[in-house]
Amino acid sequence: MSGAVQRALITGGAGFIGSNLADRLLADGVQVVVYDNFSTGRHEFLEGVLTHPYGDVVKADVLDGKALREALEGCDTVFHLQANADVRHGLEHPRRDLEQNALATSELLEAMRDAGVTRMGFASSGSVYGEPDLVPTPEDAPMPIQTSLYGASKVAAEGTLHAYCHGFGFTGVVFRFVSILGERYTHGHVIDFYRALRADPSRLRVLGDGRQRKSYLYVGDCVQGMLTAMAAHPEPGDAAVYNVGTNETVTVDDSVAIIAQRLGASPVVEHTGGKRGWPGDSPLILLDCRKLRALGWSPTLPTDQAVLRTVDWLETNA
Repeated sequence: MSGAVQRALITGGAGFIGSNLADRLLADGVQVVVYDNFSTGRHEFLEGVLTHPYGDVVKADVLDGKALREALEGCDTVFHLQANADVRHGLEHPRRDLEQNALATSELLEAMRDAGVTRMGFASSGSVYGEPDLVPTPEDAPMPIQTSLYGASKVAAEGTLHAYCHGFGFTGVVFRFVSILGERYTHGHVIDFYRALRADPSRLRVLGDGRQRKSYLYVGDCVQGMLTAMAAHPEPGDAAVYNVGTNETVTVDDSVAIIAQRLGASPVVEHTGGKRGWPGDSPLILLDCRKLRALGWSPTLPTDQAVLRTVDWLETNA
């Protein structure tokens, strides 16, 4: 089986990472089917897809097995990026992570099996490591007690993909992302701080103590990392797992300073206290990405520049 992608279905393809991946695949000559229910995805992110002769868009939910099977026709690869990604408010809607992450992945894999499509790249998260003892955290670190429903649902989805690889001869690649930044960014710390400072540049409330350390990766580097890992694993077998991140971390307070300086703001920062901003907010996220780097991939943009590019995009598009 060739590792080259000819026609790909991207679930969540109207979202931040998905739409950037769609544009990249189209530029590489790949036919793309964007599959999205547009609950959070945006039509304006798909201008390049809609006007491209190789682009197609299907508005449907991943839990809709019939629509999935129709959309999969002619595809050889699926990039499964659709998910509920709201870690912070997960406890307010406990069933949402189960349905949109774990159950949706199971529904998709079964639709793929029916359609004869057996190759999946799966967007997981560094959240599956919870609060690990080993930092930087490698892919084979002992799986800890889960600290968020989001992380737990991603572990379940990963496990289901592994089982399909073993039981049905699927080819799987799991991407465990850090936080991703860049053009079309719509959710997370940076946009929260940006909006708050635009509303009131004199004050900013920060959840936690501000010393939580985060890893941020530019979306273009994220997409390249995904494609590098997929190209390295064309054959069936156990799903390969790759951390996708940087060797850098930035404190929450430092990211606030970068954003504030870009906006010309000098806020008084109020911290709510404690090591975590909310239950499931890990005080330190730093992934060991040597496995992906060994394939020749490395980030091209440092963290501060990724933050600045995101702020500049928000200034024009938010």
